[in-house]
Amino acid sequence: MSPPRPRPSGRLVRPYVVTEGRAHPSRGTLDLVTLLIAADGPPPSGLGPEKRRLTELCRPGALSVAEVAGHLSLPVSVTKVLVADLMDSGHIVALAPIPAALPSDARILKEVLDGLRARL
Repeated sequence: MSPPRPRPSGRLVRPYVVTEGRAHPSRGTLDLVTLLIAADGPPPSGLGPEKRRLTELCRPGALSVAEVAGHLSLPVSVTKVLVADLMDSGHIVALAPIPAALPSDARILKEVLDGLRARL
């Protein structure tokens, strides 16, 4: 039998309480590397503690969804629900991640390689 795991300090709030029972964000566009910035919109009064902390984290600069989840010690799925709520209310602005580059043409890469070999 394994020893009991130590309980985290502070009070324990279940993720479904934080998200008000929702399991999916209202927006499907959030990725782990989506950058979040606090908007200069409405004041954070009236927000729950997790949402208020999230806006405070994003105020000095941009953080990714994964970084915010780590700072809040919440699962990414819960963080995405909170972020979507804050985007809907105008507290957070999300910047889409840079799209992946298209694969290079093999012919061009071969020409570059041949040119490098010629110089050596």
